[in-house]
Amino acid sequence: MSKIIPFKAVRPTRDKAYLLSSRPSYSYNKKHLESKLEGNPYTFLHVINPEFREDDSTKPNTVERFEKVRDKYDEFKSLGYFTQDEVPAIYIYRQITPTNTYIGIIAAASVDDYLNGKIKVHEHTLSQREEMFKKYLNVCKFNAESVLLTYKDNEDIDALFEKYINTRSEYEFTNTREIKHDLWVVSDQKDIAALQDAFTNVEHSYIADGHHRVSSSTLYTQSQREKGYNGDEDFNYFMAFYIAESKLRIFSYNRTVSSLNDLTSEEFLLQIEKAFTLTKSKEEYHPKSLHNLSMYFDESWYSLTIKDEFIDNDNPVGCLDAQLLSTLVLSPILGIHDLKTDNRVNFIEGTKGMEALQESVDSNISKVAFGFFPVSIDQLKRVADTNNIMPPKSTWIEPKIRSGLTVFEF
Repeated sequence: MSKIIPFKAVRPTRDKAYLLSSRPSYSYNKKHLESKLEGNPYTFLHVINPEFREDDSTKPNTVERFEKVRDKYDEFKSLGYFTQDEVPAIYIYRQITPTNTYIGIIAAASVDDYLNGKIKVHEHTLSQREEMFKKYLNVCKFNAESVLLTYKDNEDIDALFEKYINTRSEYEFTNTREIKHDLWVVSDQKDIAALQDAFTNVEHSYIADGHHRVSSSTLYTQSQREKGYNGDEDFNYFMAFYIAESKLRIFSYNRTVSSLNDLTSEEFLLQIEKAFTLTKSKEEYHPKSLHNLSMYFDESWYSLTIKDEFIDNDNPVGCLDAQLLSTLVLSPILGIHDLKTDNRVNFIEGTKGMEALQESVDSNISKVAFGFFPVSIDQLKRVADTNNIMPPKSTWIEPKIRSGLTVFEF
């Protein structure tokens, strides 16, 4: 049983939805970010970067910086860029890319569902980042970016989508990346009740993206509860985008390595062949199945198939290709024992294709690159259901939801 509630979203006026909502700030490089800020006075990036064009600057991730974020947010509201719904609603959001269609609901998810294990995790979180985000929530008191949660497909939820997607959406716009965005406001009490009832049949949901946001929201909730609470306060919830498993897209998260650990090319390949069947490819190679990897090395593509004796399918984490690469190659051969701290390894999202791996090696940024077959949703759930943690950067999951499209205040 999963609990969702409607909320009165603060969101862009219809004429500014395209201009105001944005990709997360961290997804831009410095030059592109400055260009966006310079060219668009409405973008939500101004809220997250409130000191643009200011002479005075505060340190990142401080109370002083977060106070400026809140002030800029309030300024956007006072200027009429944002409006707040008068009645609580749940929001149907659809994203259509050139290759995929994603649809789900934006609602407030329960922190208690997370504490009780109904919302499951598959990634480690860092206490330093948790505390930083908690401080942000304590000052700003809003969520502007939804946590991505996935659940087992449910016909009752899908039926409500069908009812709404044939009507005019509140927002409809396409960005320069050829991604179309639609948002429908579900304020009808019968439809909200039907959705909430359908979610009582969702036994568990899984965090697909946003582990730190959930854990920091939980810390914030617990700090507010110290003052007394009845459970109905908004601080007991966080904003989430729920999407069915079948509509989620999991891409690989590939690796490049900048050093061969003093090995020659011949020595490196001999070491690889101890645990892999190595086949040279005449063209760019894409992994064909689990336990089959691609490798780009010395201007050549290879197929790497992990030998059966190294695969333990009874181990939910140990049988993951990302873990096997670390166990069989990165650690024993290349001397990389901690992916979080060793700067010799870099991660490239699978959406950039195998050509990004080749470019990294051919430009001498890296010595070797490895590509994976994507993790399946069943593998992800198996790790979470057994209370295990996936290796760092094991998945690149889409959709990525725009910041500022809906804002949840508490």
